[in-house]
Amino acid sequence: MNKQYRILAAAATALALTFGAAHAATNDAPNAPPPGAPGVMGGPAGHHMEMRMQKQLDQLHGQLKLNADQEKLWQTAIDTMKQNHAAMRASHRQMHEQFESMQNQPILDLNAMHAAHQKLEQQQMQLHEQTATAWLNFYNSLNDQQKTTVSTALKQHFARMREHQQKMHERWGKHRGGPDAAQGAPGASATAKP
Repeated sequence: MNKQYRILAAAATALALTFGAAHAATNDAPNAPPPGAPGVMGGPAGHHMEMRMQKQLDQLHGQLKLNADQEKLWQTAIDTMKQNHAAMRASHRQMHEQFESMQNQPILDLNAMHAAHQKLEQQQMQLHEQTATAWLNFYNSLNDQQKTTVSTALKQHFARMREHQQKMHERWGKHRGGPDAAQGAPGASATAKP
């Protein structure tokens, strides 16, 4: 049962992130944290990704031909996601400021830093769960044809993610300079230059 829950949670998270994060990110861009902040897609590449995801979200919404009740659930999921996205950004900013302040102390309080990090993780987990629940409520309202449309879009997204991950792995291997790593061969990361 625990494994099924993790699979369901991963699917819900993928749904929320794939079709929702871009909507929140593009609408909240002026308040975005600086590039390189934790959990933030910064810089031109991040903006490009957000725009592509926004396009996918809009495209999916158009394909689904939602009825009035489904449209309400869609909007609830969007609103929940946007609010939680803003709350996560604010908590990241707050934690960053707190860590900056702590680093100026002569002796670091690692216990306080750890406690702050734990608190942030718990808050983030609650927000992710709220967002996932809103998207699952929307998904559960769909008929089989609409679910097939969403499933197809998610499968395409997963395939693009795998392709992107493979390309990043190959680039990382080339950057490290290993001849086997550049080809993405197994065990390449274990190869080291003397």
